[in-house]
Amino acid sequence: MSAPAYVMRAAGPADLEGFKQLREIAGAGFTSLMLDDKAMAAKLALSEQSFASTATSVGSERYFIALEHIATGTLAGCCGVKATIGETPPFFNFRMFTEAQSSAAVNRRFDMRVLIGVNDFTGCSEVGSLFVRPEHRNGGIGRALAQNRYMLMATQPQRFRSQVVSELRGVVYPDGTSPFWEAVGRHFFKMDFAEADKLSAITDNQFILDLMPQHAIYVDLLPQSARDVVGACHKDGEGAQRLLEWEGFAFSNVVDIFDGGPLMSVQRDHIRTLRESRRLRIEPVTELANAKRALIAVPNIQNYRCVSAHAAIANGVAQVDSAVLAALKLDAGAEVLIWVDNAH
Repeated sequence: MSAPAYVMRAAGPADLEGFKQLREIAGAGFTSLMLDDKAMAAKLALSEQSFASTATSVGSERYFIALEHIATGTLAGCCGVKATIGETPPFFNFRMFTEAQSSAAVNRRFDMRVLIGVNDFTGCSEVGSLFVRPEHRNGGIGRALAQNRYMLMATQPQRFRSQVVSELRGVVYPDGTSPFWEAVGRHFFKMDFAEADKLSAITDNQFILDLMPQHAIYVDLLPQSARDVVGACHKDGEGAQRLLEWEGFAFSNVVDIFDGGPLMSVQRDHIRTLRESRRLRIEPVTELANAKRALIAVPNIQNYRCVSAHAAIANGVAQVDSAVLAALKLDAGAEVLIWVDNAH
């Protein structure tokens, strides 16, 4: 029987040095880690406060989750859940409409894609910030880290909005240029993609409200390189997109105003991991029979911890290796939230 190699837990101020390392490894495209030391410290303090909150309804909490390698204590990755987006700072996107044009006089009919600036997703919850250090990307840990965000929601669903969204990185070339930005954003913002991306991470986004285009943009007027990437995700994000689709997220015909990447959305209560999770008592055993991969979490936000491990369900009890209880800091007989992978 294998003990869990990682634990997913609340990130807080004590993790600052680890997150500075993650920032270096992730690089410029990873907006949510692209913070200076002061802003990163503030983000971690807010995360600690969010987890400690005893709120029973949705607020402005920002849950930042650390992936900790148990044997070494190394910060191996992270992910996040924002309880509410779009209030501060505003959350802008382009919605893609299809405009049908026809003329009986010349017997012509065609459809044109049009982009219009919107903030339709104000007041949703958002999942994102998924990153795993390259040397830890094996054994399904990225998938477990992604799923654990929905386990967090399942512990207290009333602390999250009924609609959940996730932004995927758009297509950016290896040299850091974005074909969508070059064709659209640069003309309105008069700055490089990297500068705009960084400003969106560290400011209240008032500059977007001030400068974003106020009128419709016809996609057919853009260069082919930009048309090809509207609603497409970065190749590094294709795995994340598949995981979102597996959970029930779908492309919402809304794209990022900077890189044209897709925005995915789903009703909270339709998310597969959240829907299939249940509460059981947990007991350690020395021999596991018919065990399956499972996510096992402490079922409240204040003490939230989650592991990916093997578990067997028998007579309404989750049987696990004793190392699972140690990683979760729980005693035998405690209640846990568990999701079992019945496909494997």
